[in-house]
Amino acid sequence: MTESQNTAFLAVDGGGTRCRVAAEVRGVVHSVETGAANVSTDFEGGVRQIAAGLSELAAGLDTSVAELVRWPAFIGLAGVTGDSVADRLRVALDMPNARIEDDRPAAVRGALGSSDGLIAHCGTGSFLAVQINGDIRLAGGWGPILGDEASAQWVGRRALSEVLHTVDQIQAKSSLTQEFSNQFGGVAGIVEFAGQAAPGAFGALAPQVTAAAADGDQVARQVMRAGADYIGGMAKRLGWKAGLTLCLTGGIGPHYADYLPADMQAALRPAQGEPLIGALALAKEGAHEHC
Repeated sequence: MTESQNTAFLAVDGGGTRCRVAAEVRGVVHSVETGAANVSTDFEGGVRQIAAGLSELAAGLDTSVAELVRWPAFIGLAGVTGDSVADRLRVALDMPNARIEDDRPAAVRGALGSSDGLIAHCGTGSFLAVQINGDIRLAGGWGPILGDEASAQWVGRRALSEVLHTVDQIQAKSSLTQEFSNQFGGVAGIVEFAGQAAPGAFGALAPQVTAAAADGDQVARQVMRAGADYIGGMAKRLGWKAGLTLCLTGGIGPHYADYLPADMQAALRPAQGEPLIGALALAKEGAHEHC
């Protein structure tokens, strides 16, 4: 590696809500934030957000984007479902040497470092991962249509479904169902919204659900219990056992803590760091592997 490669590393962490671009230069981390960057739902939009972040970061570091993209880099993005998407992105960003994967490995590395444990990452999307002796086993993260259970968008969508169930008289009304009914102007407004809403728009409803659940709203608590049941069941299918560290990460992840079984609550630990820090660690590892 060159001297600059020994001391400067680049990382990108992007999902359905935001994209963060960071550089670590001689041990100091500099970062900027742009908009949503899911390259499965909107490839060109994701590229624009990353490019904007690179430009802003380069300006702040008093360097050029052309120089920045030469640094050892790890790019972790929602929607990178295979090599074809990664290769297309590598060309679009003019970063031929970047390691490009989905956003899960960076989240695992950020939360657990090199320690054993399991994370349930619930942001706009969701996935679970267990790390044992450095080996990572992943589950979920397949997007809003086929997966992302317990994610923020899943919570928002599930809550709106419960509003419709009150209309069918198979769900008791609550303060939350009335709040959403008023907010969207009834059934017609809810159906119209759901027909065109992006995952982030559903996810934006989740804070209302978590707040209502904290206030004791039974429908909101029912939604949160369903999400926690998914996390608990999937964690055990991945091999989680009592005593193994469990981290709830992402914007809505920590809100599930009170709904988990007692043995899982006892195993909860705060994440060691955020996904962006994990992405920088992976960038460094990749650089050292190619020395």
